[in-house]
Amino acid sequence: MTRYAVPLARIRATLDHVGLADLLGLAGVSPSDAGALDDVLAEAARFAEQVIAPLNRVGDVQGARLEDGRVRMPEGFAEAYRSYVDAGWGALDAPVEHGGGGWPAVVALAVQEMVTSADLAFSLCPMLTHGAVDLLTHHASPDQQARWLPALVSGEWTGTMNLTEPDAGSDLGAVRTTAERADDGTWRVRGTKIFITYGDHDLADNIVHLVLARTPGSPPGTRGLSLFLVPARLPGPDGRPGEPNDITVVSIEHKLGIHASPTCVLSYGDAGGAVAELVGAEHSGIAAMFTMMNNARLLVGLEGLAVAERAAQAAEEYARVRRQGRRIDSGSRDGDEGPVPIEEHADVRRMLLTMRSQIDAMRTLLYSTVASVDRSRHAGDDAERRRHEARVALLTPVAKAWCTDLASEITSLAVQVHGGLGYIEETGVAQHLRDARITSIYEGTNGIQAVDLVFRKIGMDGGTMVRDHLAELAAVAARLQADGGWGTTAGERLDGAVAALREATDHLLERLADNRRAAAAAATPYLRLFGLVTGGALLGDLALRTGDPELVHSARFFAAHLLPAAGGLRATVLAGDEALDDGELVQTLRR
Repeated sequence: MTRYAVPLARIRATLDHVGLADLLGLAGVSPSDAGALDDVLAEAARFAEQVIAPLNRVGDVQGARLEDGRVRMPEGFAEAYRSYVDAGWGALDAPVEHGGGGWPAVVALAVQEMVTSADLAFSLCPMLTHGAVDLLTHHASPDQQARWLPALVSGEWTGTMNLTEPDAGSDLGAVRTTAERADDGTWRVRGTKIFITYGDHDLADNIVHLVLARTPGSPPGTRGLSLFLVPARLPGPDGRPGEPNDITVVSIEHKLGIHASPTCVLSYGDAGGAVAELVGAEHSGIAAMFTMMNNARLLVGLEGLAVAERAAQAAEEYARVRRQGRRIDSGSRDGDEGPVPIEEHADVRRMLLTMRSQIDAMRTLLYSTVASVDRSRHAGDDAERRRHEARVALLTPVAKAWCTDLASEITSLAVQVHGGLGYIEETGVAQHLRDARITSIYEGTNGIQAVDLVFRKIGMDGGTMVRDHLAELAAVAARLQADGGWGTTAGERLDGAVAALREATDHLLERLADNRRAAAAAATPYLRLFGLVTGGALLGDLALRTGDPELVHSARFFAAHLLPAAGGLRATVLAGDEALDDGELVQTLRR
């Protein structure tokens, strides 16, 4: 099994490319702290490689298990999590007033990438806690923040997101869990939630569940949802966890992958009602929960990048050491030339470069989006903050869906590079394929992300944001063409891809006005086109500005071998929905 090595140089180059120096100043990081950043990243890399990565195989084989109503984690997880908390890795970008480090979110993203590549299943617990901190920072009362945030920021307590129910998956308007006010001013929650990641575990002293529920007389649909904070253990007068709340772990799911991440069915109120606190106003729950969901969607996109990186490293290592066959251009047919590393074969090299160039593009997209999160929070000008807030809204569904779709493709390619051994569990690469598959499903399926992009995002402000984005991509193409070197050809190809995306965008903006079904039919290929062109442009700009030979090679390959797909995706977007309503085909499917 290949040892994970943090791609520190690529991470650092991408951080610089998205304007890290400027972001440090906006976040109020002192020059002395900024000078220590490389040490912080290097120590995070060491921690990910030496402490967390060895748990990846252990967790996959042992899995989380339910014993006597409690979830027990695999060997080594509790010790590693304690080390993670003690080092403060989860608190890097949390508010200083609640014990956080105050670093830009993009710095925390870089560390999260390392942790997630090291062990995706392990990383989900701090990822959800990070989202809970973000939600409570924006929506909880000052009193609630003072009582709950310090332990969540430090990681001593962990957080969860409770949305899904047996009859309410993507349609949150069907949520049936209820909450009623008690005489003491608190609330009592009753209902069942499913698919609750880290809904129970033995890593921390307490778990803070954030639960969507309906209050008496609430309106139907998502308008009637409120948000409740429901601790697994009720804090005593000293603030420390005391008696268990009325929450039962009914079961944990047996899954294709991420075996060490306990996916729980939780029952609230079996003995009368789980004690809860209302967060924000009644019926404002969906807006508050979307703060956490949008945070999680970016981090799920990061999961796609991270597991793809881990799989690609395994494939690259195997291709270096596995010797088989002769070079096709050697001219030798009688065995006088010995077998060569399979990375010498053109098709294997194509697969390796496809993986690596897509990973580089995914990283630039994710880091660029989260850098805009930082600017939306800290930029000195209101207009600038609003512009970056709109950019984040536009790119979030793309970052989530494009990166996670590619994760399944890249991990599958990694299995292919290994040949038959890739299908054998002992090599470890099959785990990455199994783990990656969930990322395009949870936190809103990728089909939902595509519909969100088309129906809500490209039309923001009359299409101003998406047209500004297209102009930025065209400017990158122009800079590449003006380079005079490798960038000239790459820039020409990017310019054609941007034109394809612009035509597809204009087409969909028109269809939103006269044929919404056709727009829905084109949403997924459009998102793929959007991610392809945006990722290719950002990678090209990164390579042009750094001049790094490996990044240049990656950008050249992306432009030559991957960007040409833009024309086909454009044609699919423009094809409309006629084939969906072909009567003969529909009847065949129904049979």
